[in-house]
Amino acid sequence: MDEEIEGGASEEERAEAEKFNRLVSEGKLTPAEMAEMELNNFQDQKVGVLGLGEENLALVKYLIAQKAKVVICDQKSREELGKYYRQMENLPVQFRLGPHYLDHLEDFATVFRTPGLPYLHPKIQEAKNSGVEISSQTKLFFSLCPCPIIGITGTKGKGTTTALIGEILKRKFQNPNVKFQTNSQSQTPKNIYIGGNIGHPPIEFLDKLTKTDLVVLELSSFQLQDLDRSPHLAVILDIKVDHLDYHRDEKEYVEAKRNIVKYQSPKDFAVINADYLTSIEFASSTLAKIYWFSRRKSVDLGTFLLNNELILRTEDNDYPIIKTEQIQLRGAHNLENIAAAITASFLAGADIEAIKSAVKDFRGLEHRLEFVREVGGVKFYNDSFSTTPETTIAAIQSFAEPLILLLGGSEKGADYQELGKVISQSRVKMIIPIGLTAKRIIKEITKSEIKIIEEIQSMSEAIKIAQKNARPGEVVLLSPASASFDRFQNYKERGKIFKTEVNKL
Repeated sequence: MDEEIEGGASEEERAEAEKFNRLVSEGKLTPAEMAEMELNNFQDQKVGVLGLGEENLALVKYLIAQKAKVVICDQKSREELGKYYRQMENLPVQFRLGPHYLDHLEDFATVFRTPGLPYLHPKIQEAKNSGVEISSQTKLFFSLCPCPIIGITGTKGKGTTTALIGEILKRKFQNPNVKFQTNSQSQTPKNIYIGGNIGHPPIEFLDKLTKTDLVVLELSSFQLQDLDRSPHLAVILDIKVDHLDYHRDEKEYVEAKRNIVKYQSPKDFAVINADYLTSIEFASSTLAKIYWFSRRKSVDLGTFLLNNELILRTEDNDYPIIKTEQIQLRGAHNLENIAAAITASFLAGADIEAIKSAVKDFRGLEHRLEFVREVGGVKFYNDSFSTTPETTIAAIQSFAEPLILLLGGSEKGADYQELGKVISQSRVKMIIPIGLTAKRIIKEITKSEIKIIEEIQSMSEAIKIAQKNARPGEVVLLSPASASFDRFQNYKERGKIFKTEVNKL
């Protein structure tokens, strides 16, 4: 197929990416050769690393090992960087700190941005236009990874799906019938590596990888936005509007996600959510063979829900995988995540029995509708990872029991109208505000019977109020619908404090 796909890469871009992927899959490029091909030989190059956080710590160490001249640029002071600065003190790096850290980026041959710094930031684009190579840890990893990558993206559910794929693939493969491998002699992957928010920064294990390994990688819009290669197997979950504090608009956000399929070849696979228009549209942006997953309808190839059972449909057979009552994760949205993981794992060569057992055993991830404890007949759930109204809606709809809901946090520019409507029609009986956005959410609630507590000052106070008002058989749910940065370092700290206070009861 020679014509350009609407919304996809150009013919030249696809040809270059396909050539590179073929050489990698055939084992004809060593990591050193790939570095040279990608013009990523950093020896004696002056390299800027923008933003020093957990992910870029590993990147800095990698670049130093490549004998690059590294300059760390961050708007924070030494004191504000704290432990991150202290870990750099004895390394051969320089610093450019303070409010003008993005000035004079043209001094560098290559600039690596942190995922939290927008690719379209004027200073970044100014440097790019002056000839500076703009990169990121994810982009570097894709250019040097010698083995196939399974990449997972979506607004929410990436971590859960990534973790479950990893659990399945670590169990057993159906060798020799491995569909996923692109080299001429299909073989079972030697090692499975998990990267992303739930695993290690992928640059940490880059030097350990061989062409017979397999990487499962969680990918956000921040990481995808400037990629010029796509994973061999792309998984596209539901995509809703998010991160409008980072992206200019919905279109930019969706287009960033689209890079996960944009550079795929006919030898690749795309596993796509068939229940939502935005994800369905990704099928028109890839040359890969498409498999689907759905909890609302049957599909020709992939996984779907039928009579309360997830069914995997392949070219040869239909395989019943698991009844819904056997699944330990709550929420209909998690049926989509599980269906995606089943499909992707099968394409990667997983044994059907391994898929069944792993799905049945899987308990989910911390801070994602995580059951914490039952106290006096009241169940407490930690859903701190819900930082959008859509994920909180999904959490609320996961329960038939009366709910006491802890919500609110820092601003991301979200629209809370639909969340207010869902709360008004739900079994939520009380709202306990724990952050700045709670006032905006409460304004959208029309059901007067819901008791609204005055904004509280601590998680401890919120838990005490919840326990006092909850009755046996009810649920206390932390699902903030907002980011955490008004009161906490991140969603993990918010969730851990919630669990600590619950465990004190």
